[in-house]
Amino acid sequence: MEYNLADLFESVVDVVPDREALVYVDHPGTGAERRLTYAELDAAANRIGHHLLASGIRPGEHVGLHLYNGIEYLQTVLGCLKARIVPVNVNYRYVEEELVYLYRDADLVGLVFDAEFADRVAAALPRAKQLRHLLRVGAPKPTGVPAVGFAQAEAAGSPERGFPARSADDQFIIYTGGTTGMPKGVMWRQEDLFFAGLGGGAPTGEPVRKPEELAERVAAGGAGITFFPTAPLMHGTSTLTAFIGFNFGQCVVIHRRFVPEEVLRTVERERVTSISLVGDAMLRPLIDALTGPMKGTDCSSLFSVSSSGAIMSETVRRQFQELVPNAMLLNNFGSSESGFNGTATEDAGAERGFRIRVHARTQVVDLATHEPVAAGEVGQIAQCGHVPLGYYNDPAKTAETFFQKDGERWVLLGDMATVGADGVVTVLGRGSQCINTGGEKVYPEEVEQALKSHPDVYDALVAGVPDERWGHHVAAVVQLREGAPRLSLTDVQTHCRTRLAGYKVPRQLVIAEAIQRSPSGKADYRWAREVAADG
Repeated sequence: MEYNLADLFESVVDVVPDREALVYVDHPGTGAERRLTYAELDAAANRIGHHLLASGIRPGEHVGLHLYNGIEYLQTVLGCLKARIVPVNVNYRYVEEELVYLYRDADLVGLVFDAEFADRVAAALPRAKQLRHLLRVGAPKPTGVPAVGFAQAEAAGSPERGFPARSADDQFIIYTGGTTGMPKGVMWRQEDLFFAGLGGGAPTGEPVRKPEELAERVAAGGAGITFFPTAPLMHGTSTLTAFIGFNFGQCVVIHRRFVPEEVLRTVERERVTSISLVGDAMLRPLIDALTGPMKGTDCSSLFSVSSSGAIMSETVRRQFQELVPNAMLLNNFGSSESGFNGTATEDAGAERGFRIRVHARTQVVDLATHEPVAAGEVGQIAQCGHVPLGYYNDPAKTAETFFQKDGERWVLLGDMATVGADGVVTVLGRGSQCINTGGEKVYPEEVEQALKSHPDVYDALVAGVPDERWGHHVAAVVQLREGAPRLSLTDVQTHCRTRLAGYKVPRQLVIAEAIQRSPSGKADYRWAREVAADG
């Protein structure tokens, strides 16, 4: 047995077959839910894996998942892994041109899609000639897309295993980006992803020392933890959170879409212990619901609320902590290229910055020499050890991002940072979003933290706008709280000057109806720059 995700999942199934593995809730209380034990999920995944092989898709080829959250999403991922087919996530917000790019760049030969997206699939299909097999989830639409119904495929596939031997070298591809450029496919060996992104089978404690040990730990432990990834599964964080739950032999709950009131009803009903989400964009609506229509919801089961991909600001964390005092709020740091790197310190926030304690495989390095920077100097965060193979179909970007040092493979994460004398890393922000104003560098995330600490600011993004005098100036795009008085630029500047150096204080303010983010809450800086420039 190797560190292969399908092998590891099957080893867990064999020791806890009757334990509840996956709960899909559409709207609590309506009966629109499905529950699968580990044995049932295993059989369902086997059926899809066998169908894909029978349809002519070969091991090593790529199948896209153009789906909302649902049983079918995780069932298909597992079915692909079992058949040694590579699953590829597809952002369901993409329109025709973006889909054509991704379908072709990822060399998709198969596609599993929700019927709601049939029109977009039909529009992109003529320019994705390599796509030869399509599975449709839901009732057909009159689009002419030659798809097999998912239920039909599932019924025809064998529920037994019987797949060829797998390898730790089998791949898992996560497409990332798209708000600041076209998406890139991060290629992971499954063994590397298991240790870097899935905690090595140990969300707490020591990673496993041999593949067989994962099932041994599950057999020795009990049920009782319920994981609830609330962001779309099409983003790597949520799918990896689900697999952490499976590796731990616990229950995973998913919703089709993020609706704050429904999330809280599910937390109460399913006694959810661990929620993962993406920053203030998802945590703040939960606060609004708990202080409004869902006031009094029993969240006492919640042990942790974790965020990755965006920061839960100090102000919003404090508000949630007052409502759910028993829950730990964890700002995790990581990426599709690195997995998990560390968790923010308790004093991280607008005053001291986003401070994280990183693991031993993470360093802040000089971009020219790739050597560690001295305390207080700015460098880029890098990681060695279990890192991806590179970007699919993009050797140039791979050469920019990955390097060899001391016989090890390293990846640059794109985030600029400094290291303190105590070894704590302060993350400044994405180098690609850095604003150069009068020769000084400003990282948007730091300014956003200060803006969101204002009691009337609901959400904010910061971008650089061309400026004849300064090169660029700092512009704030702000969404106000409902009922809040309209802020002036002077109001914002007065507030920020108590938290930021003068050159970081916004010189422009645009009030927006709503801040545009991805479905998972990640910042859309391209949109922010356009709004600020127009404003």
